[in-house]
Amino acid sequence: MPDVPFEQHVCCQIIFIVFLVVFIIQSLFYWIIFVRLAFHKEKTEKKSEKGVSVVICARNEYHHLKENLPSVLEQDYKDFEVVVVNHVSEDDTSFLLARMAEIYPHLKIVEIRENLNFFTGKKFPLSIGIKSARNNLILLTDADCKPAGKDWIEQMANALAGEKKIVLGYGAYEKGNGFLNKLIRFETAHIAIQYLSCALAGIPYMGVGRNMAYSKSLFIENKGFISHYRIDSGDDDLFINRVAGRKNTRIRITPESFTYSMPKLRWRDWILQKKRHLSTARYYKWFHKLLLGAYSLSQFLFFLTFVLLVVFGINLPVVLGIMGLKLISQLLIFQRCMSKLNEKKLWIAAPLFELFFLFLNASVAVSNLISKPKRWK
Repeated sequence: MPDVPFEQHVCCQIIFIVFLVVFIIQSLFYWIIFVRLAFHKEKTEKKSEKGVSVVICARNEYHHLKENLPSVLEQDYKDFEVVVVNHVSEDDTSFLLARMAEIYPHLKIVEIRENLNFFTGKKFPLSIGIKSARNNLILLTDADCKPAGKDWIEQMANALAGEKKIVLGYGAYEKGNGFLNKLIRFETAHIAIQYLSCALAGIPYMGVGRNMAYSKSLFIENKGFISHYRIDSGDDDLFINRVAGRKNTRIRITPESFTYSMPKLRWRDWILQKKRHLSTARYYKWFHKLLLGAYSLSQFLFFLTFVLLVVFGINLPVVLGIMGLKLISQLLIFQRCMSKLNEKKLWIAAPLFELFFLFLNASVAVSNLISKPKRWK
């Protein structure tokens, strides 16, 4: 290093130390937590004989229900019902459901004709749907989701054995053309890598309402969504964050257990969706916020200190070597994880996507402080 003032030398050394520390933190996430999903093997389960109630909330979802609901109703499972809560729809949803009920006797329709929901979001109609279900095993999905196949219910139900009361599944998005489609699918897979790996590590912190299951008794024992009813979002992740633990939670990532939905086609719609999703993280348990914050902050500081060290030419061989190790770890782990999630090509661009989302998520977080996220329907 050329001669520099003492203060500048100390500053450079601090930057280098921070770079090393955040590299270690990132490595711990990859090789202690994410590696669990990368090398996870699903166990062969006995075929479940438990009754299952699939609960779907719908508000003006005529087209989605027409396209997706038959694939839910035609599942190859012995004992199940499908509960659709039609929440003050103004389209032809009621007529569609009535016609379907004539064909499928196991379709149960719960009509909410007046908006009695004093709070925004879908927690009220979802609570009504869960309480209306006749079975203890509740399987959740959305009106715009379609199961991967006819064994979806069986795959999710089989995972609930022994002390397990929660099953976290994967809600994927359909592959399509364009950069936005790839971004949405990468982010979905990246978030899944985090929450599924943490669940395998014994620290479950969230699930997605597009595909997860839990017992009705667990819902009632914990008074449903009462503790966070005033928060618009979080009918899925905030409930799981509150009730999930090491002993009562497991994951299911067999290809047959996935659900698929169409991603947003416009950037504006996607950003609004992100604003809703990111608005709930601040209500997580403090340890989960610390864990997720450490991951995001270490990502940001790693790239920031790397750029500074390269610009100032500090310990370049070591710095470039560490960057190489980080990229190797990331690509190896992401390749295996995304292969399990049936996103086999997105891992190649993981470093570029990571940089993009660091700036985008920070922007969305700042935006949420300024304006309130758009409500559900």
